[in-house]
Amino acid sequence: MLDPSYYERGVALAEYGGCVSEASGRPRILLATDLSRWAEGAEMYACSLASSWGATLTVISVLEFPPGMNPDYPVNRLYLGELMKQATRQLIDLKARAASRGLSVHTRIATGIPSEEVLAAAEAEDMDLIVVGTKGKTGLEHVLLGSTAERIIRMAPCPVLAVPTGIQRAEGDRGAPNHPAALDRILVPIDFSDCSLDALEYAVLVAQRAKASIKLLHVLEPVSYGLDFSLLHVTKREHMRTVITERLSALVSALTFAQVTSEFLIRGGLPADSILEAVQAQPSDMIIMGTHGRRGLSHTLWGSVAESVLRKARCPVLTVRSPKFHANHRRVEVRQSRICAVRRRSDRASGWNVAPHCHEGV
Repeated sequence: MLDPSYYERGVALAEYGGCVSEASGRPRILLATDLSRWAEGAEMYACSLASSWGATLTVISVLEFPPGMNPDYPVNRLYLGELMKQATRQLIDLKARAASRGLSVHTRIATGIPSEEVLAAAEAEDMDLIVVGTKGKTGLEHVLLGSTAERIIRMAPCPVLAVPTGIQRAEGDRGAPNHPAALDRILVPIDFSDCSLDALEYAVLVAQRAKASIKLLHVLEPVSYGLDFSLLHVTKREHMRTVITERLSALVSALTFAQVTSEFLIRGGLPADSILEAVQAQPSDMIIMGTHGRRGLSHTLWGSVAESVLRKARCPVLTVRSPKFHANHRRVEVRQSRICAVRRRSDRASGWNVAPHCHEGV
């Protein structure tokens, strides 16, 4: 059964100092690529976002060199030299494709363990977003479990956009990708946890920059049954749906004030399945979600809703573990008094105690 305490946080972006951002500053995007055909979709989205955000774009390719291999051995020097030549040629081609879109790209080649080198570059250069493909040179379908992408998502100091395969350049095309990366509709799963609210905050920033709309999705998980197979707490569950509807409506109002078109949807079922079904029923161009939710899952993705969605989604998934906003970015706040009024009305109807941080005259 759903725990009402998680909804005592109120309408996300207004309570406990949370808010909705408006785009400002010049972001920094890091594209991590192995330069394989599987990474072309990630390249396309990185270039599209850099163009629409007015962001700087840095591309890093890591020559995998496992620990314990002595780089001074002649055979290893030869191996690294060949990898370096190939990567250099491919990065020159990538820069040319970016230039055809009016983008100036900084490139770098590192050697070592890919996830460690990408994370180190993101930390050192204070990146705002990492873009990575979810299938590497091996072409394995299971992609995330134990992979470079999973480790980057789990440890990144900023949000990570994971782009699945499916959008690639036409064979022999050395120019820009032959399909633009559309970003008109964004799906944001909301469970009212701090992490999901951070994801929504970041989604608003993305939507403002791309002039995209947002659909909020809340999943009511399956109800529990008694020993006699009767539904437990039906009244409380119906009340919970009413509270959730009111708070999602208030979020939509806040996003409208921030000049972001939005709507909300409530579905029943298991979270990951419901998110994927929602995307299939009404296609979205991107999912933006937190890496852990109200269950307090650890930052690892194993067994989590985020991990399941990342594995199966056909559209890019932007995961938010550590959102980054510049100190001078502008905010739009929901009126606290209206939120507290909604909460008092719903709490008194159910007999719950009124949340102590809602005071008259706020």
